[in-house]
Amino acid sequence: MNVRIVSIGNSKGIRIPKRVLDQCQIEDSVDLVVDGESIVLRPVKKKVREGWGEASKRMNQAGDDELLLPALEGLSNGS
Repeated sequence: MNVRIVSIGNSKGIRIPKRVLDQCQIEDSVDLVVDGESIVLRPVKKKVREGWGEASKRMNQAGDDELLLPALEGLSNGS
């Protein structure tokens, strides 16, 4: 696929078609690596539960961390 290089301020860039982004599972950011004379873009995958700690603290500070289900008291472990 041949794409044109376009000016973006003092930099240059390319437009990546949506179908290519979808195929490579690229969402918000990429890891850019220079390999000889090639530029390699790899999708940055979010780690499982990344940011949950900070989100939990914000919920607590906003008072939005109450239980949605009643506590399960007195349940047996199947015996």
